Amino acid sequence: MSLRGYLLDVSPLRLDRDFRWLYFGSVVSGVGNQVTRIVLPYQVYVLTHSTLAIAALTAVQLVPLLVLSLVAGSLADAVDRRRLLLITQGLLALTSLALAFIALQPAPPLLAILAVAAVGAGLGAITQPARASATPRLVPPARLPAAIALNQLSYQASSIVGPAIGGLVVATAGPPTAYLLDAVTFTGVIAGLLAIAPLPPIGDIARPGISAIVEGLRFAARRRVILSTFVIDLDAMIFGMPAALFPVLALDVFRTGPAGLGLLAAAPAVGAFVAALLSGWVAAVRRTGRAIVISVVVWGAAIVGFGLSTFSFVLALVFLAIAGGADVISAVFRSSLVQLETPDSLRGRVMSIHILAVSSGPQLGDIEAASVASVIGAQASVVSGGLLCLVGIFGVVRLFPELLAHRSPVDRATRVA
Repeated sequence: MSLRGYLLDVSPLRLDRDFRWLYFGSVVSGVGNQVTRIVLPYQVYVLTHSTLAIAALTAVQLVPLLVLSLVAGSLADAVDRRRLLLITQGLLALTSLALAFIALQPAPPLLAILAVAAVGAGLGAITQPARASATPRLVPPARLPAAIALNQLSYQASSIVGPAIGGLVVATAGPPTAYLLDAVTFTGVIAGLLAIAPLPPIGDIARPGISAIVEGLRFAARRRVILSTFVIDLDAMIFGMPAALFPVLALDVFRTGPAGLGLLAAAPAVGAFVAALLSGWVAAVRRTGRAIVISVVVWGAAIVGFGLSTFSFVLALVFLAIAGGADVISAVFRSSLVQLETPDSLRGRVMSIHILAVSSGPQLGDIEAASVASVIGAQASVVSGGLLCLVGIFGVVRLFPELLAHRSPVDRATRVA
């Protein structure tokens, strides 16, 4: 395969106007979102010097996600997704302004920070299924895998730039300025949404509610290969996600300060960005289930390596970059599998389950890592989590043999032909 075959396919940006508008708008707002994502736990730790307080922050963000995600999926299948996104993005900008106001107080109250963080998490839970299920409406089916990979590239680029900016802004101007920067960047995605056509529901419209949610859950449960992608990602994130410990490691172990915190948060995104940029080869992979398993194994092993590298900050960053690269490859394969195995009439609800697993896994992982660290220390928490992730992979493969056996629909169509 030539070098061009490894490079990301950018045809959706060239050929699909509405995808292009929303894509670049989301890149801008994504940078601001990542700034707040890195500043919030840092501010909480500086105020409290407690890993349990970081766990509490994660918990109040997780609860709205768990409560609202499935409802949001049924809502995304029943309303104009463009209008829904405009409303939620505007409200999210207001939450960033609220965090800036709180941070300006002489003694910022922890309870107020946690309350606003919970509201923002709830709005994010509503946003994500609408955004994910909108993508197949913005590009034709033939360009959907490329669009998914581009979205991953966008997220990883934001994850590189955002934490780096966040660390620098906190170090020079403080948390209030960082939150204000986040609020301003929402103008990018709002402008993109205003530029695209409405996205009303098509076909049979399922009324939002319990019956619609149950229908989506039953479909995902019957399609065990889809269910297996949720389970293996939860294994990787719950046991192998060390992000909650980055403030502790930066300040108390590596002693690199806020700038080091930004580098720790950005390193996985750097690896993921490079992997996404060179993801053109994934279209040629037919054994997608096996590719997912291999990617998660690499993730877990890299996290163990990171935990054992506290003697070298540079080496620790390298292992985090490897982990990030493995994670994004896994994400591309998992998202493509779910999207291609789900009919359009159920995509919003099934994608809400997918997003619930993808989003709640890191949150649960933050709680697990911070809680374990409070007992055995940050380094031991990271290493033990990576090892448990590797052990869990064998359990997933044994429970879901369909995953290793899965071939892409393109491969199956070729065999039938």
